[in-house]
Amino acid sequence: MASVVTGPNVGELIIDSPGTAIQRVRLEQVQYKLGRSSTNDLAFPSDQKLSRNHLIFERESDGWTVRDLGSKNGTQLNGSDLTATRRLAHGDQITAGHLSIRYDVLGEFTDSRLNEITFVSEDSGHSELTVSLDLQAVLRTGTTLQGRTSVENAHLSALVRAGRELAGNGTLETLFELILELSLGAAQASRGVVMTREGEGVLKTRATRGEGVRISTRVRDLVIDKGKSVLIQDARSDQDLGMRESIVAQEIRSILAVPLQTDDRVIGLLYLDSPFLVRGFNTEDLNLLTVMANIAAIRIEHARLIAEEESRKMLARELERAAEIQRRLLPSNAPEVDGFDLAGYNAQCRTVGGDYYDFLPYPDGRLAILVGDVSGKGLSAALLMSNLQAAARVVFESPEPLGAQISRLNRSIAMSCPGSCFITFFAAVLDIKTGKLLHCNAGHNPPLIVRTDNQVHSLAATGLPLGITRDGGYEVKSSCLEPGDVLVLFSDGVTEACSPDDEEFGEQGLIRLIQENRNCSAADLIEAISEKLKTFTAGAPPADDITLAIARRC
Repeated sequence: MASVVTGPNVGELIIDSPGTAIQRVRLEQVQYKLGRSSTNDLAFPSDQKLSRNHLIFERESDGWTVRDLGSKNGTQLNGSDLTATRRLAHGDQITAGHLSIRYDVLGEFTDSRLNEITFVSEDSGHSELTVSLDLQAVLRTGTTLQGRTSVENAHLSALVRAGRELAGNGTLETLFELILELSLGAAQASRGVVMTREGEGVLKTRATRGEGVRISTRVRDLVIDKGKSVLIQDARSDQDLGMRESIVAQEIRSILAVPLQTDDRVIGLLYLDSPFLVRGFNTEDLNLLTVMANIAAIRIEHARLIAEEESRKMLARELERAAEIQRRLLPSNAPEVDGFDLAGYNAQCRTVGGDYYDFLPYPDGRLAILVGDVSGKGLSAALLMSNLQAAARVVFESPEPLGAQISRLNRSIAMSCPGSCFITFFAAVLDIKTGKLLHCNAGHNPPLIVRTDNQVHSLAATGLPLGITRDGGYEVKSSCLEPGDVLVLFSDGVTEACSPDDEEFGEQGLIRLIQENRNCSAADLIEAISEKLKTFTAGAPPADDITLAIARRC
C-alpha cells in the first residue's frame, strides 16, 4: 500500500489583530521577534500597547518557547503574566498588546494536497480522501437520491425529515441534539459530535454520541478555517492525520466532517465516524451531510438571531429602568432662591450616562451647586455617577469647610473607582445673601462667570479629578456674583460637540452664546444653548452627555 508522506510536526501562530484579517504564520525560522518596530519579524506598528521589541518565539530541539523582552505592558500566556521563558504547548493562548495569538502544532503539508489526498484501499489498490471545495460545489454537483437502494431512500427521507423538523421553533440546545440525531441516522453512523465556533480558535461541544471522540487537527482546520467538507473512506491507510494510532485504537474506519455554514461564514462543524464493523462512508453521504449541515446552520443562525434579539430587548428594558432611576437621582426642578434664577439640564448620549449635577441647600441658607463627569460612557459610567450622587449628598450635609468636603468625597470615590476611571467635579457654595462664591475644581471644565459688562471669569482647576489618588488636596478659591452676573457650569459634551466638518463648538462658542443671551432667564439660556448645539451639529445625536447648571443673580 502507498500513502501520503507527512513531514515532521511544526509550529504555527494564528494571530488576531483587531481590524485586520486573521494572520497564520508557519514557524520555519530559528526565532521570531514581535513588536511595534518594523525590524521585527512580526511587526504591528499601529498597536500602541505593544513595545517596540515586545516578545520572542524561539525554536528548541523539541518545540518552541516564548519569552517577554521586558515590554512595558507585559505578555500573558493562558491568562497569566509571562515572567520567564515558557515552552509552548498545542493550543496555548498568548496576549500581547491588542493581539490574541494561538500556538498550534500541526503536521507539515502543502496547499496542493488540501483538495486531493490519495491512499490505498483494500479492494482496488487505492482509496481517496475527498475534500469538497465548498458548499456551492456540492450543490452544483447534486446528489441522486431517487430510490435505487435502501441507502439512497434513507438519504431522501433524512432530507425530508431534516427540512420538516428543523423548521420548528425549538431552543438552540434541543436543535443541536436534533441535528446530530438526523445526521447519525442519515449516514448510518454510530458516533458523532456537533461543535460551534465561540470566538477565534475556540470550539464548543453542543451535542455528542459515543465516548472518546477525537478529531484530527487537520480535519478541524480544513472544515473550520477553509469551509471544506471532508470524507476519509479508510482512516487506517491515511498517514496524514497525525493521529493514526488513536484511530486504530478506536477502530475507526471512515470519517465525515462538514462545516455548519451560512453563505461564506462557518459557525461550527458536524463530525461523524464509523467503526470497522459498520459500512464505510461514501461521496453520497458527504454530499448529503453537507447539504443537511447547511440547512442546520441556517436554522442555528436563525435561532441565534432570535435569542440575540430577545436578549437585546431585555437589555433595553433593563437600561430603560436604570435610566428612569437615574433621572430620579437628578433634580426634577431647580430650587427657588430669593435673588437668584437657577436652572439645570442633562441630556445623555446613551440610555444611561455618567454626568451629574445637583443643587443642595445648606441649613444656614447657603446653596451648593455641583457638576460631575465620570470618565467613559454607558452603564459603567452610570453606576459611578450613582455612587457620586449618593456620596456627595452625604458629604455636603456636613459642616466641614469646602476643601475638606471635597477631600472626603475624593477618598470615598477612590475606594470604589476602578483604576482606569476618574471623575471630574466642580463644587460651588453660594452665599445667597451676599453673592459670595466659594469654589473648588477637581479637574473639571472651568465654569464661566459672565459679568454685566460681558467680561468673562474662568474658574480653573484647583486639584486632580476624583478617584485618581486617595490623598489629593483641593484648594478653595472665592469669587462673587454681582446682580446681573451669570454663572454657567457645564460638561465637556457642550464644548466638544462637533459640526459635520469635525469642528468643535468650543469654549469661545459657549462664551459668545452666553454673552448674547446674558439677560435671559436661566431656563431660556439653557434652551438657547441646547438649540444652538443642535444647529451646530446638524441634528446629529450627541457623542457625549451634555450637562448644564446655571445660576443668574437677579
